[in-house]
Parts: sequence; structure tokens; C-alpha cells
Amino acid sequence: MTRTVAVIGAGPDRHKFGNKSVRAHAWAGYTVYPIHPTAESVEGLPAYTSVADVPVEKLERVTVYLPPAVGLKVLPAIATKNPDEVWFNPGADSPEVLAEARKLGLKVIAGCSIVNLGTSPAMFPDT
Repeated sequence: MTRTVAVIGAGPDRHKFGNKSVRAHAWAGYTVYPIHPTAESVEGLPAYTSVADVPVEKLERVTVYLPPAVGLKVLPAIATKNPDEVWFNPGADSPEVLAEARKLGLKVIAGCSIVNLGTSPAMFPDT
């Protein structure tokens, strides 16, 4: 079975954690779906404007790198992909977002999804 992840807040800026997450999940063997409202691609992968646009019915993992106010707005779209787990990385994990995600029946994990892969953001340099 192919492991799948949507990285919400992915982007072309290699200094940002959303980009490092794309690289880390690819390194760990995931099929990665970067989500960014305007980028056409991230790290050579096609980018999607919304998680709802990802061409699979179910995702194993969703990892969120958005400010909480924005994260709240995308929760319903995340729920439509019935992910096994949703990671809210540091800075995206407000109590309000976590509570709303749980209300939608999502399995919520507050933590760094990159570290969970057994690596570190430092392993994915900015250059």
C-alpha cells in the first residue's frame, strides 16, 4: 500500500517548514501532495490549491503548517479525505483548531510530523 500525505502549507520557500515537510515525507517514502493556493509545484511535485483537489479518496496522513485562523477554514476539506491522522505542527496547533478538528471526527496529533518520521528539519537544508 502506498503511504500518502497532504502537506497543507507547503510552498517553494526551502526555508519554511512546509517545504521541509514535503522533502521529509518524500524521503520517508510517502506519496506527497503539496497544498498551496498559488504554487504550481513544490520540490518538483504538482501542487494543489486545496486538499479537496488531491486525486485520492483517502489520505493516510495530513500535516498542517498554517496559522490557526486559516487552519480552521480548511478543516472541513480535510475531513472529506478521511485521513488516518492529522498532524498540527507547532504554530498550527491552537486549542480552538484542535477542538474543532476533533468535533469533525479527525484523529488529531499536535506535534512535529517531520520528527515523527525519525528525522529532523535540520536534515533538509535551505539550499
